[in-house]
Amino acid sequence: MEEFPQLETQRFYLRRITLHDAKEIYDYFSNDEVTKYYDLDSFTTIQQAIDLIEHWDMRFKENQGIRWGIAKKEDNKLIGSCGYHNLAKEHHKAEIGYEVAPNYWRKGVITEVLKPILTYGFQQMKFHRIEAFYDPENIASQKSLEKAGFCYEGTLKECFFEKGKFVDAVICSLLSKDYFLNKA
Repeated sequence: MEEFPQLETQRFYLRRITLHDAKEIYDYFSNDEVTKYYDLDSFTTIQQAIDLIEHWDMRFKENQGIRWGIAKKEDNKLIGSCGYHNLAKEHHKAEIGYEVAPNYWRKGVITEVLKPILTYGFQQMKFHRIEAFYDPENIASQKSLEKAGFCYEGTLKECFFEKGKFVDAVICSLLSKDYFLNKA
């Protein structure tokens, strides 16, 4: 990928995250509710947000992942992000992840933005399979993924070491053929 792909939904621009977004990234990643099921600790400095933005940008430039900022159309302010990481090009698959600021929880944000991001992954990035992991207690994430067509595959016991303890992870997936069959 050379140029960052811009996507759009009814309410949001899905765009490249820049250093101008550091305050918004910091604001929601410094919230313990947001990082509760996330594989990083809550931010305590704006520099952590800057580092994360630079990390996402480097991964895009090296063709190792892509993270879209979810920006409100009315003011272009970031309220979250969504994108692909853990690309396994030889297997035509990737993992998807996302987060949204608490003020936008239970408002259909992820359900809305997953549609163009999944379409982009299957059509432009040529994925055969997209995987997602979530904490078994994170019911909101489970419901968002189910609405998008992801299928439960199993619970991986003490799969990840996060915040000083081993945690379970549910794995679910969506195959290209099933995605487009359900869209027909």
